[in-house]
Amino acid sequence: MIGATIGFYLLGLIAIIASLRVIMQSNPVHALLNMIVSLLAISGVFFALGAPFAGALEIIVYAGAIMVLFVFVVMMLNLGTQNELEDSWLTSSAWAVPTGLALVIGLVVVSMIGMNESATGSALIGTQTVSAKMIGKKLFTEYLLLVEIAGFLLLAGLVSAYHLAKRALDDENVSHTSLLSQADERFADGQKEKA
Repeated sequence: MIGATIGFYLLGLIAIIASLRVIMQSNPVHALLNMIVSLLAISGVFFALGAPFAGALEIIVYAGAIMVLFVFVVMMLNLGTQNELEDSWLTSSAWAVPTGLALVIGLVVVSMIGMNESATGSALIGTQTVSAKMIGKKLFTEYLLLVEIAGFLLLAGLVSAYHLAKRALDDENVSHTSLLSQADERFADGQKEKA
């Protein structure tokens, strides 16, 4: 129990340090690396509290899928010149702190798993493990209205994003059409002058 408490506070400290580094980094790739470390530390906190389902979701959904989307956005924006960005990504100072923090997270989680398997004590701070079945029962009985409202909010966000993207695409098409018509007029004027 004492080892689990120490692991909990160590993971919490790592999450705070990594989160502070996220907002202090000027390079978006460095901030993303630190955000992944922060999300992994929060996942370890969930495991220590006895919520393995929430910890697994934190790793799969946030540290996995959403961070990949952030990386794609950074790659599509292509901030700065290509050589300048690639050189800053490959420096050891960019990778040292996130790698060190991730190693500490790995050591804490492995030691907590070892404590959980030993007969002397449990690696959980909470008295009961929260299973996925318990979460499902609560969400679809006691909190069903909140789940439905969250679904409608996500649907409204999806429809809004579609309409904003469609409007931007329509504006872009109109601007391209006007540019093409201006180019056609200039070409026709040039042909008249030659004739």
